[in-house]
Amino acid sequence: MRYAKLFSLLIISVIGLYGAVGLYFLPLAGFEGDLTRVGMLPEKMFGWTKPQPAIDPKLLRSASWQEADVLVVGDSFSEPRIWQTALVKRGLKVRTQHWTSVRGVCEDFYPWLRSQGFRGKIVIFEVVERNIEAGLANSVACKKLDYHPSINADKAVHPPRTQRVEVDRSGRLAVGLQTLSNSLKYQEVSNKPGFEEWVMPGGAKVHHIPRGCQLFSHAQCQDALFYSSDRVTDLPDSTIDNITTLNSRLDDITPLWVFMPDKSTIYLHPDKQFWNKAEQRFNAPNILRVIQKALEKNTMDLYPANNSHLSTTGYLLVGEYISDFIVQKSSNKPN
Repeated sequence: MRYAKLFSLLIISVIGLYGAVGLYFLPLAGFEGDLTRVGMLPEKMFGWTKPQPAIDPKLLRSASWQEADVLVVGDSFSEPRIWQTALVKRGLKVRTQHWTSVRGVCEDFYPWLRSQGFRGKIVIFEVVERNIEAGLANSVACKKLDYHPSINADKAVHPPRTQRVEVDRSGRLAVGLQTLSNSLKYQEVSNKPGFEEWVMPGGAKVHHIPRGCQLFSHAQCQDALFYSSDRVTDLPDSTIDNITTLNSRLDDITPLWVFMPDKSTIYLHPDKQFWNKAEQRFNAPNILRVIQKALEKNTMDLYPANNSHLSTTGYLLVGEYISDFIVQKSSNKPN
């Protein structure tokens, strides 16, 4: 009987110890941002803290093919439909399709588009920097469009959060332990004099940001997270030449090429000339310049430190710029 009590006490002690350890480590295994997830660094260090603007859910509705004035073909920067709300506020009906459905601006893109029932005159092609070179080249080489319909194009999307949520406590204990280890390593290397960058094995890096605490709201605001694979050099001129070929396939459609810079380009390599060249040759919206101007005004958390995507603030800034761009472009058309 005594051994049974000892055994029960041992089991209870082990469970209690595991629970106590889990209570401490499991919160470290929950991530809100893609970069904290890849780098396995805690949200309490790199999670944004300044509230973001609220979005009216009605503005996030995607129009049908038949009613749409504007078609957006984009990637994960367009999928939440946040920047498109600026166009909807102007009275435009916007439909958003992901590149995984459309696949490319193929030779038969125009007849295919009209066959879907689209009667609008404006198509916005949004591409993030890391996909521009290969994506445009693949579109140029494409003969026949292989459309893959997605129910997500017509489903309602939830408005983005105005406050960062508490992290999920249901993660794996091993992830929490690794996150703690990474945070201790980060503190060690970042405290060394002249710290600039720490590249982590998983594909993320921490980089020191001049004026960081004027640009970010997270606890370690002097540093921010980036993908270590982000492009350092400028895009080749051949990439811009491909736009000529793709525009020639659009007949009476007005194309608007929206190239989203990688986060590293914004904060670490802002002197790239691709956006200036695309603007000069094709009147493409200069997203790099408009975001740089916002940074000069110390706009906070345009890209949250823990994420490779824009914040709601950043999306709305881009959306207003694109909306104004469309209005100006329309007013400059000859009668």
